[in-house]
Amino acid sequence: MPDTFDFILSIPVADRPPHLRNCLESIYHQQVRYNYGGKLTIVVAEDSREPQHIEAHKALVAEYCGKGLAVIHFDLPEQYQVLQSIPAAQREALGNLLTTQPAERFYRKGQAANRNLSYLKMLQLTQNKDRTLYYLVDSDQLFLPELDYFHHINQLFQTHDITMLTGKLVGDPPVSPSVMAANFLDDVSAFLHEIAGYDAHGACQFHRDTPLPGDAAYHDMAKMFGFEQQVTHFDYRCPLVGEHDHAACLAHFSERLASFFSGEHLTRKTAFQADTDVLKLTPARTIYPGNYIVNFDGLKYIIPFGHLRLRMSGPTAGRLIQAEIGERFASANLPMLHKRTTDEEDGFRPGVEQTQDAAIDISDEFERQFFGDLMLFSVVEWLKHYDLAQLTDAERLQQVVDKVEAEMLTLYQAKHAAVNQRRHALETWLASQQAWAATAAWQQITQFLRNIERNFGEEATAWQQIQSAAHRERRKQQIIVALTHYRGEREVWDQLFTR
Repeated sequence: MPDTFDFILSIPVADRPPHLRNCLESIYHQQVRYNYGGKLTIVVAEDSREPQHIEAHKALVAEYCGKGLAVIHFDLPEQYQVLQSIPAAQREALGNLLTTQPAERFYRKGQAANRNLSYLKMLQLTQNKDRTLYYLVDSDQLFLPELDYFHHINQLFQTHDITMLTGKLVGDPPVSPSVMAANFLDDVSAFLHEIAGYDAHGACQFHRDTPLPGDAAYHDMAKMFGFEQQVTHFDYRCPLVGEHDHAACLAHFSERLASFFSGEHLTRKTAFQADTDVLKLTPARTIYPGNYIVNFDGLKYIIPFGHLRLRMSGPTAGRLIQAEIGERFASANLPMLHKRTTDEEDGFRPGVEQTQDAAIDISDEFERQFFGDLMLFSVVEWLKHYDLAQLTDAERLQQVVDKVEAEMLTLYQAKHAAVNQRRHALETWLASQQAWAATAAWQQITQFLRNIERNFGEEATAWQQIQSAAHRERRKQQIIVALTHYRGEREVWDQLFTR
């Protein structure tokens, strides 16, 4: 067993220079603060479509190399060459895990395919399989300066029989706005009703020491994951500093409302609990795709099904890996700070489209969330009765998926009704606030509610797709085919990582 491990980090990135800068800066501070020079190698795995973003990413790699970080830009042509270096029969079998996109369109392959290709680059860079750990990080996540991640991870792999270690996320929720709208509207309504009763020019009262949200407090259907929610709403904590009044507080709140559709929850961010022992391990069931570490043997355990472009790929993969390696898949209190948005203009976010008139469309992401939930809970239900070896049984799997589909439809229909009831109530109340009618805040709140209706109303594209039996049947067959092929694809993948 080595005294210390070397680390190879992979950061997949698609058209997000501001996020990449923040992520690299946080790694740089880790290296300087905890003296990790020479122990960290970083692979920036490119997946951008826009040439100016690729150039910006290259410039950031050069900048941080100049600061002393060992950063490598794994660009699109090299990725394609690495893919083509796999023998044709294996490459064809791995098309769903990697990609089948042609060289002239080898961008925006999706986070799973891009991450899996970066595994192959990390394999090339490995000098000693027994003393290297591989750290998978997302570009919209940051290392917290108060945590010595690499020291703690080194200790955990030294003293425990683990193959894969995952941390959690603090800050912005790791889920889609499509499953946060009901509770967010509760919090928005509570804040607006309270601030409407204050003097607009009085000193801001929204700096109280209010309860912090717990695990999955941001999720409208947290019960599916075993969490009970006891709180009807969480108070808004005004982030403004210095003397300011309620008008300024309301203006800032209203300006940030649209960021909800990019995944930012203004009232239910998860806080880091520093008093928890970071070396205490618990059994894991979910991979947080932007915060997990594996040893060489753990390179087999990828996040599959990227070709389906469904959400919840990390929890789905986590259940499959848990069923395969048990306690060697563990979780530690080493969270990353998750920041959906940056101070600069926000970059590419798959599944979210914004037009010049401030209309926001998350229908693609919403659709992928529903069927991602369907796939995840089909796997959960399957593993209650069968094992991984039986996953090739398409007939039994069809029965499981059909059962879970009915349950998901009931849950989503209840959530759909709740969102629209809350939206309508808030619209009615807002119309009565004549003092706000000429303000920018009123316009921004109104636009936010329009976007809620656009994405969650009866005519919303994603809702129509979820209600369509034909669309659900197509998606179900994709899920069943993917799951029945999982073991076969993994066998081919595993051959790439033999000792």
